[in-house]
Amino acid sequence: MQNPSPELARQMANAIRMLAVDAVEKAKSGHPGAPMGMADIAEVLWNRHLKHNPANPRWPDRDRFVLSNGHGSMLIYALLHLTGYDLPMSELKNFRQLHSKTAGHPEVGITPGVETTTGPLGQGISNAVGMALAEKLLAQEFNREDEGVSHRIVDHHTYAFLGDGCMMEGISHEACALAGTLRLSKLVAFYDDNGISIDGHVEGWFTDDTPKRFEAYGWHVIPDVDGHNPAAIEAALVEAKKQGALPHGKPTLICCKTVIGMGSPNKAGTHDVHGAALGAAEVAATREQLGWTASPFDIPDEIATAWNAVERGAAAERAWRHRFEAYRTQYPLEAAEFERRMAGDLLPAFADKLPEVLEAIAAKADAFATRKASQNALDVLAPLVPEFFGGSADLTGSNLTNFKGCVKAGRDAWGNHMSYGVREFGMAAIMNGMALHGGFIPYGGTFLTFSDYSRNAIRMAALMKLRVIHVFTHDSIGLGEDGPTHQSVEHIPSLRIVPGMDVWRPADGLETAVAWACAIERRDGPSALCLSRQNLPRLTDAAMANRVRQGGYVLAEEANPVAVIVATGSETSLAMEAHRVLAAEGIATRVVSMPCTNVFDRQPLAYQHGVLPLNLPAVAVEAAHPDFWRKYVGCTGAVVGISSFGESAPAKDLYEHFGITVRKVVEAVKGLLA
Repeated sequence: MQNPSPELARQMANAIRMLAVDAVEKAKSGHPGAPMGMADIAEVLWNRHLKHNPANPRWPDRDRFVLSNGHGSMLIYALLHLTGYDLPMSELKNFRQLHSKTAGHPEVGITPGVETTTGPLGQGISNAVGMALAEKLLAQEFNREDEGVSHRIVDHHTYAFLGDGCMMEGISHEACALAGTLRLSKLVAFYDDNGISIDGHVEGWFTDDTPKRFEAYGWHVIPDVDGHNPAAIEAALVEAKKQGALPHGKPTLICCKTVIGMGSPNKAGTHDVHGAALGAAEVAATREQLGWTASPFDIPDEIATAWNAVERGAAAERAWRHRFEAYRTQYPLEAAEFERRMAGDLLPAFADKLPEVLEAIAAKADAFATRKASQNALDVLAPLVPEFFGGSADLTGSNLTNFKGCVKAGRDAWGNHMSYGVREFGMAAIMNGMALHGGFIPYGGTFLTFSDYSRNAIRMAALMKLRVIHVFTHDSIGLGEDGPTHQSVEHIPSLRIVPGMDVWRPADGLETAVAWACAIERRDGPSALCLSRQNLPRLTDAAMANRVRQGGYVLAEEANPVAVIVATGSETSLAMEAHRVLAAEGIATRVVSMPCTNVFDRQPLAYQHGVLPLNLPAVAVEAAHPDFWRKYVGCTGAVVGISSFGESAPAKDLYEHFGITVRKVVEAVKGLLA
C-alpha cells in the first residue's frame, strides 16, 4: 500500500468529492454530502490498507467493504472506478439512470466490487457483522499451524462506513452488541460523525454518547478522530487492525468528526448538502474552493495513476494463491472443501443420499408438528451440508433449529449453531452478511409473527437473491393460548408477495423435508419455512417427493371430481377429511396440497391448469387472511380463512371459533355447487 504526499492525498480525496458532485449534478438527484465528507477517510482506507483486487472482485480472501450509509453511493462508485474495477466513467455519468451500474443506492450483483445492497440504514453495518462472523468461523475451521508454519488462508478484515442514521436505527444496537460479545476483532467501523441528517442538526433528536455505547458493547473505541486529517485516520486504522492479532481482540469503532459536504463553501456543514444536487453556482464555487481545475468527470493523470490499484491487487491475490497452494499440498481435503464452500456448491453426497433421506422421513407414521419434522429433517440433512450455520432468536427450544451433533458457536470457539438472543432483525441481517461473504448457508428461527421485526432484512435478502433460510414456527392460530399477539394471520400472505421469496408451509414430515431440500438447493433467493406448533398426521409417502417439489400437486381425488379443495400446512389434513365426508355423500372432489405457491407459480401453465383446472370451482382453506387465495379460486370460488386477529384459547377451540373446520369446508364446496 502506498502513502502519498499530503498534497497528493488531498487531491486524491478531492477526486472523490468532485466525481460525487458532478454525478449528482448531472442526475439532478442524489446525496453529495456524505461522499464529500468521508473522502479523506476513504483515501486512507482504500489507498493504503484495503486488500482487494479490482480484476477479481470475488477473490475469497479480499477485505470486505460495506457502505452502510448507502445513500452516499457516489463514494463507493468513485472508489471502484478510480481503483480500476469494471466501472467505466460512462457509468458514473449515468448515475441513477435506468439500467446503469450506478443506481441510487449500491446494489450487489449489479456493480462489480459492491459487497452488499445498502440503503435501509443500519442494515449495512449488520451485514458487516455477518461478514466478520463468517470470516472468524472460516478461519477457525480452515486455518492451520504446522510445525511453526502458519497456513492462514482466511485472514481478512471487514470495514464499514456508517453515519448518524445507521446509529439511530435499532438494528445497529442489535447487531453491534452481538459483535462485541462475539469479539469480532477483524471488524472495523468508521462512524461519520457529522451531526447532520435530512431534517438538520441531529442534536434535537440524537444525543447518544456513541463511544460509551460501543464501549459498553465490548468494542475497542477510538474517539475524536479528525476525519479530514489523513495522519490521524491512518494512526487510528493501524491501531484498529492490531485488535485482529490479539487473543481476545475486539471489533473497533473509529469515531471520525467530519464536515458534511466538505469543500462546498456555502453548503458544507448543513443539511442542504445532504440529499440534493449543489446547483451549478455552488458546483463552480466548490471547484474553486478545492482548487480543482479539471473538467467534470475528468481525472488528471497523476491522480488517476495514484489511485489505480490493479497491479497492487493482482500482486496481493498472487501472494495469497501461492500460500493457498502450499496449504493445498499439506491439506488437500481441506483445500478442496474450502473451494467448494466458497463456490456455493453442495456436496455430491447431498443429491446422492437425498432420496433415501426422504424415504426414511416419509416412513415415520407418527403425527408430528412440522417444527419437529423440521428438526428431524435437520438431523439427517445437516451432516450432508457442513456449510450450514443455524441459529434462533432466543427460541431454540421452540423453533427446534438445533440438530444432532450441532456445536454451539461462541465468542472464542468454532460452532455451527448460535443463540442470537432476542434480535430477530439483527439475526436476519447478520444471516444476509454471512451469505454474502460466502462459505455458509445460514438459517435462523423465530416465531412467524416476529417475522415482522425482521421483515426488511428478509426483503433485502430477496432483493439480493441470497441463499438464506428462515424457519418460522408457530405459524397460525394453532399456536393457541398465547393469543393474537403471537398468532400469525397476515404474515404468510404478505411474505408470499415478496419478489423472489419462496414461502413453504408444509403439511407433514415429507413435505417439510422436501421444503428443506429445495431451500438448500436454491441459489437465487431466500426461503421461509412456516411450521406448525401442533401435531399433524402423515399425508404423503416417499413416491410423492417430486410432486411436492412442484409447489402444488394433487394429493387425493375421486373419479370425475366436481370441485377442488386447496390447502396448505395444518389445514391440509382438514381438507382431506372434508374430501372424505363429501365422497361419502356422493360428491367427488380433488384435494390439492399447495406447500409453496411461489414454486407452483413458476411451473408451466399446462401443469398449473392440470392441478387447478379452470373448469372446476375451487375452495381454498388456510388459517390466514383469505384475500391471497383469490388468485387461485377466482371471484366464483370460496376461501375458508381468517380475516380478523386471533384469540387466546386452546388451538382446538380457536379452529372451531373461527370456522376453520371440516364442516365449513364441506359447506363451502356445496355452496359452489348449488
